[in-house]
Amino acid sequence: MFLRRHFFVSILALAGLFGAILPASPRAAELIMVEQDGCVYCVAWKDKIGPIYPKTPEGRFAPLRMVDIHDGPPQGITYARPVTFTPTFILIENNQEIGRIEGYPGEDFFWWMLEKLLTEKTEYNSTS
Repeated sequence: MFLRRHFFVSILALAGLFGAILPASPRAAELIMVEQDGCVYCVAWKDKIGPIYPKTPEGRFAPLRMVDIHDGPPQGITYARPVTFTPTFILIENNQEIGRIEGYPGEDFFWWMLEKLLTEKTEYNSTS
């Protein structure tokens, strides 16, 4: 029993050592939806897309976080420029904005724009 416990403690110590030596892995993609109270397009997006978004390949690749326009970027996140329209969908990777969709163009066009943004700016592959 002692040897087994000592073995696992040694493995954990080695894993910690390698974690300190190896560079940190890049932060995965995230989609931030900037919204505000009274935004009818935000409500339309939430009604049509919101319930299914986390179940889609896009939603699994870039999980959604909703923030209020008046709160500014979430702590540690940098936008490329200020947000002036709601909804604005900001694609984040490594805590930096890498692309955005301003406004909600309707269900079909939104999916097309999001897939285009993901495939052009990230490692997203819609066929996998």
